[in-house]
Amino acid sequence: MNIHEYQGKALLRTFNVDIQEGFVAETPEHAVLIARQLREKYGSEYFVVKAQIHAGGRGKGGGVKLAKSPEEAGILASKMIGMQLVTPQTGPAGKKVNRVLVAQDVYYKGEAEIREFYVSILLDRSKEKYIIMYSPEGGMSIEEVAEKTPDRIFTEVIDPATGLQSFQCRDIAFRLGLGGNAFKNMQKFLKGLWETFIGCDAQLLEINPVLKTSDERILAVDCKVVLDDNALFRHPELAEMRDLNEEDPTEVEAGKYNLNFVKLDGNVGCMVNGAGLAMATMDIIKLSGGSPANFLDVGGTASAQTVEAGFRIILKDPAVRAILINIFGGIVRCDRVANGVVDAYRSIGKIKVPVIVRLQGTNAEEAKKIIDESGLSVYSAISFSEAAEKVSSVLKAG
Repeated sequence: MNIHEYQGKALLRTFNVDIQEGFVAETPEHAVLIARQLREKYGSEYFVVKAQIHAGGRGKGGGVKLAKSPEEAGILASKMIGMQLVTPQTGPAGKKVNRVLVAQDVYYKGEAEIREFYVSILLDRSKEKYIIMYSPEGGMSIEEVAEKTPDRIFTEVIDPATGLQSFQCRDIAFRLGLGGNAFKNMQKFLKGLWETFIGCDAQLLEINPVLKTSDERILAVDCKVVLDDNALFRHPELAEMRDLNEEDPTEVEAGKYNLNFVKLDGNVGCMVNGAGLAMATMDIIKLSGGSPANFLDVGGTASAQTVEAGFRIILKDPAVRAILINIFGGIVRCDRVANGVVDAYRSIGKIKVPVIVRLQGTNAEEAKKIIDESGLSVYSAISFSEAAEKVSSVLKAG
């Protein structure tokens, strides 16, 4: 589960990680008030106004602006709130901005040099360990750094049994070229990041940039946090941070029925039970000349109700020209799925796209009989190849 920058920074603060202070605003008037409070409390001359969406590269799309007064912060907020922000990570459609973060200026002048770093914590599945990925080239896309200067990216492997050790923090601070108070503050910063990562059951914690201020402080200027959905039962307070406006509506609806659904850009909808079979079904669709419009796993205990819900979700995509249902009856009975298909047809009304159904396993013969005797325009298939041929034929006919 993704959360917003301001929510991620709030989590960091609870684990005593120093951050660029700021508050979220949903109106221009509130943005002005926040800027005035920041000026009064921190003496900020300038203010950063950041659009809050679940996507990176906001600055490149005009979603990060510098205001020189509280009034200008309000003007910038009025332009951002409600806009459709397009970044390299949103696609051409962009995302609507519903709120902005108004933050203090931390790039103030002083005796020491201001520097930016990149730091993230994530799981390395190949090593079965966590890693801290870091670079002295902060403030820019890590993909760009990896492409142009891969020697500037470093990693520190963390054993889950022992956690992040003090010597590792010192090694990271040394490689980043820090000394004095900044060297000590970076170690404290890294320990706080690790405690946040573990304490929140995060999958990814990324800070870009990590800022060394002119007075040797180490701050999180930006923050990206991805939480493990499977661990949210342990963190009800984190589950409340979910912003449904940032998610695909069909994926949200599928979640209500416990369906594993991911929208894709193809023309053939597919409904399958089991992730492995779903991947194989998507391959079939590609080999037949089509392209999968979604990944939809109804699970091992699919009922007539979940099948009907899956139908409705698939049919919301206007690009779908055919639907392939591919079910292996292990735990779930094929006749139950067949009844679900028939009930969905009758409940939804006329389905304009052709439907190919392949049911194998428990009660497969009974299921085929139900489909064949339903009187509905449903194509039944037995083998993978037969299903692929029927998908190809209906696409060519359409």
